[in-house]
Amino acid sequence: MKKKSLFNWNLRFPIAALALGFGLVACNDDDDTDPIIETNNVVEVAAANPEFSTLTAAIETAQLVPTLSGDGPFTVFAPNDEAFGRFLSDNDLSADELLANPDLADILTYHVISGNVASADVDPGRVNTVADSPFFVSQAPDDSFWINGNAKITATDVSASNGVIHVLDNVITAPSQNIAEIATALSTSDSPEFTQLVAALVRADLVETFMGGFEDNFTVFAPTDAAFEALFEALDVNGVDEIEVDFLADVLKYHVVDARRFFQDLRQDAVIETMLDDATLTVDLGNRQINDASLDDNLVNIHATNGVIHVIDQVLVPPTE
Repeated sequence: MKKKSLFNWNLRFPIAALALGFGLVACNDDDDTDPIIETNNVVEVAAANPEFSTLTAAIETAQLVPTLSGDGPFTVFAPNDEAFGRFLSDNDLSADELLANPDLADILTYHVISGNVASADVDPGRVNTVADSPFFVSQAPDDSFWINGNAKITATDVSASNGVIHVLDNVITAPSQNIAEIATALSTSDSPEFTQLVAALVRADLVETFMGGFEDNFTVFAPTDAAFEALFEALDVNGVDEIEVDFLADVLKYHVVDARRFFQDLRQDAVIETMLDDATLTVDLGNRQINDASLDDNLVNIHATNGVIHVIDQVLVPPTE
């Protein structure tokens, strides 16, 4: 089956601006004119467009100009200035603080893969970067493509002499903690959450299951503390220590999918197998629910080394015969 081209997406920039700033060339079957071959490398192409001033400054500061000006070929997923602005705001950073980050080179090379990968060759799944950490591509129901669930590809196939550029609307960063570490860190934060989830994982002896790295792929629908309190009330218990261990383990496994599924990977009415044998979950994108539990729109796509976390407002109890 022929892969869907990404070039038909809604572009963030006007077509004229792209053609001027990036040197895109359109041709048709009736045009006998030889196509223009791009002579500028990916660094020079980015530097020629004012929408990439932050990216260009970052490449220069990280001393990556010689590398990205080399033969390559490289495929660069390039955040524009608006994307960097969003990233800085979300992380309460200034541009100067970003440029002074000792990990700046790693952040930038996480946006680069080896080879010349055109939009028609982009598929959902894991992609290895030159930063030695993979990112993950998702295809949303509207056929848009996303990276790590938080950056949308908004323009594609910008030619350079040593590769190709695809434009992102956000900066992507590699996860540094696994699912267990994220849940534990949040449970001990100034505004603690997931204290009951962590306690349940400890009691059910499941913590180690979620301590892996990129070789693992889990999706966890994580109930809040309030969700667990509602469960305790329904079961007439005072906490996880009063819940029978085997039942508690089954409840926890029922919240886990043995695959890395970002929100963009979910489909309406999909029935998803869980870690609990013969127990499935049903997706309702219209109401943003998993079974009867509502997803927290602000807490989906929490990316971990070994998977992704989506926060829900109820504890899901597996069906009984």
